Amino acid sequence: MEFIIMWAVLLVLFIIIEIVTSGLTSIWLALGAAGALISAAVAPQPELLLLQIAIFLVISGVSLYFTRPLVKKYAKVRETPTNANRALEMIGIVRETVHNIDGKGTVYVDGKLWTARSETDEPIEVDTQVDILRIEGVKLIVRPHVVAEAAPAVEEQNTEEHTHV
Repeated sequence: MEFIIMWAVLLVLFIIIEIVTSGLTSIWLALGAAGALISAAVAPQPELLLLQIAIFLVISGVSLYFTRPLVKKYAKVRETPTNANRALEMIGIVRETVHNIDGKGTVYVDGKLWTARSETDEPIEVDTQVDILRIEGVKLIVRPHVVAEAAPAVEEQNTEEHTHV
């Protein structure tokens, strides 16, 4: 009887946690507790506690495994877009040497001066053009901009040689 009460209390606790939080945090545990509660009601012998725990773990794990990807796929993640994201597509200019170890560096981009850190620990000197890779908090993560070399010009062939009359 005490295990029935234990699983009922756990079931109620997991449901309360689910109601209080958002994002389906404990529904899988509530399902597992419900399965263990049913097994405790059907076979209330104290020696079957390990079986009840196994049922709890299996049901919780299986329901998590099969439903979590669906929840992630269909749940709408609310991401607040900011104008800062525009900087990700731009090239900035280093105004203060970017040096991760010293914790220094600023980059000028889109009319604003940003604190910046290098993608690697290599310093990036003043006036170097940089690609903005991502924003972490209020810092830009940058790397030196590499200008792709133009392909060598192909000499125009004499069109008269290839003209068929």
